[in-house]
Amino acid sequence: MNCLSHRADNGTSSSDQVFSVPSFRRLLAINFPEWRQATAGCVSAMLFGAIQPSYACAMGSMISVYFLTDHKEIKQKTEVYALCFVGLALFSVFINICQHYNFASMGEHLTNRIREMMVAKMLSFEIGWFDQDENTTGVVCSRLANDTNVVSRSIAGDRMGLLINAFSAMAIACTLGLVIAWRLALVILATQPLLIFCDYGMFALLKIMSKKAIKAHEESSKLAAEAVTNIRTVTAFSCQARILHMLEKAQEGPRQESIRQSWFAGIVLGVSSSLLTLTWALDSWYGGKLIADGYLGAKALFQTLLMLISTGRCIANAGTMTSDLAAGSDAVRYVFAIQDRYSQIDPEDRKGHMTEKIIGHAELTDVDFAYPARQDVIIFKGFSLTFEAGKSTAVVGQSGSGMSTIISLIERFYSPLGGTVMIDGQDIKSYHLRCSRRHIALVSQEPPLFEGTIRQNLAYCASEDVNESEIIVASKAANAQDFVAALQDGYDTWCGDRGLQLSGGQKQRIAIVAILKNPAILLLDEATSALDSQSEKLLQGALEGVMVGRTSVVVAHRLSTIQCCDIIAVLDKGKVVEKGTHSSLMAKGPNGAYYSLFSQPPK
Repeated sequence: MNCLSHRADNGTSSSDQVFSVPSFRRLLAINFPEWRQATAGCVSAMLFGAIQPSYACAMGSMISVYFLTDHKEIKQKTEVYALCFVGLALFSVFINICQHYNFASMGEHLTNRIREMMVAKMLSFEIGWFDQDENTTGVVCSRLANDTNVVSRSIAGDRMGLLINAFSAMAIACTLGLVIAWRLALVILATQPLLIFCDYGMFALLKIMSKKAIKAHEESSKLAAEAVTNIRTVTAFSCQARILHMLEKAQEGPRQESIRQSWFAGIVLGVSSSLLTLTWALDSWYGGKLIADGYLGAKALFQTLLMLISTGRCIANAGTMTSDLAAGSDAVRYVFAIQDRYSQIDPEDRKGHMTEKIIGHAELTDVDFAYPARQDVIIFKGFSLTFEAGKSTAVVGQSGSGMSTIISLIERFYSPLGGTVMIDGQDIKSYHLRCSRRHIALVSQEPPLFEGTIRQNLAYCASEDVNESEIIVASKAANAQDFVAALQDGYDTWCGDRGLQLSGGQKQRIAIVAILKNPAILLLDEATSALDSQSEKLLQGALEGVMVGRTSVVVAHRLSTIQCCDIIAVLDKGKVVEKGTHSSLMAKGPNGAYYSLFSQPPK
């Protein structure tokens, strides 16, 4: 797997990490707590595998009964074999339930355990890992949803049961066949690979064709989905005819592909069926010859033929799972690559300094930095900036100047390529990461809310359980109390997926209640950007009160919101070009960088 090729804290890069080869034994070790279900499932699978040759043997005996001349004997033996079939049917139901229940239970526990392990491990990774194209949100979520299921189904679930069924059936059928009629059994076993290959070829071909057909129709399906999703736009511009024309054009390729696949499938399936018929003809001819020569009876002939041929088809069916097993192996490789990877910024570093309190003095000294996913774009080169404890510092500038990067470095989302980031005179790398972050609160430009109630979202940032009065006090400070109280369910109102049930301004105010955390350092990254002018004015007053007595780093493009900050640093292309108070910077006139920014009309 591709990893972050970014200089780590210990001087090594993520791409230098070597992962062990994933093994089936290691996977089973994860599933060890379910060893009882695994044992019961394997035993059930072996017994179920014995049913097919047993049924074939009984069927061969049943057929031979009709060659008898005594009608009374035919009736008696028919009744006996009929009871045998009933017994096999009942046993099959019971053993099938045992097999699938145990393997399903085993697989479900494995799925949950692997998913929890992967999520726990991913949550410890540095932010730079998620910036990589192969680790985007969509890819990671897809992996968590699909790979864990593939592992449990393809490696340790139903597929394992089918493989055990097949091998058990083959072992019993071969043994019985060699005991009953070894000459005929050897001939059938010699042609068995051809039978298995033909059956496997037919099943595999149909499966591949199905996947290709689905892939071929992806483009047209995507187009149809987009049209439905954007139905208002399509209707508003009367684009129905154009959409239908595009859909027809997109379906032309899948249509031609289906025709080509039909010809190919007809030829391959026809040849496979012919070869199957020829092998059956050879086995039947040789069996008849053995009967004519006196080496074999009719009963032995039918038993051996039915057992080995039908069991061969079971093997072929099991062989069609090779693609599933391959997919399972890839999934296992990814799962263990995640599990074995060590984070470049370890949040649980035991050597880190555990501190109960910090003053809040932050400083960036001679920092060199480039984002891991864009290492050719240098953000900072020899950058230095000090944030005095207990004072508010605003960082302003044109987009792309590196303002939000400062917040990311203080939060230690990334490590600098060179230089140091210090808090209270100590390198931030020397702190225990989770411990240091308990003293830092971040309100970002796009506040993400979790799917849950407002109360649950307000409590996420608190280091300990908070009571109702604390929540209300913090909400009033963030100007959120009024709108929450107006909701039907109040603080128990459901926010919806990513907080979609709330407006942008409401989400922003809930996010600002991060002051519940009572941090020593408050980071505001465009914290009021989603608010209207009236709400911004009210919230700005609240924030100014909250920032008193604590180190505050404010990133803003609306310069009207940072005029009261103690210090304003102006950035341009990763450099501090001006620094001072609002009045001192404005006094520089039109030649000043801050004056030019302040004079620009709002966008």
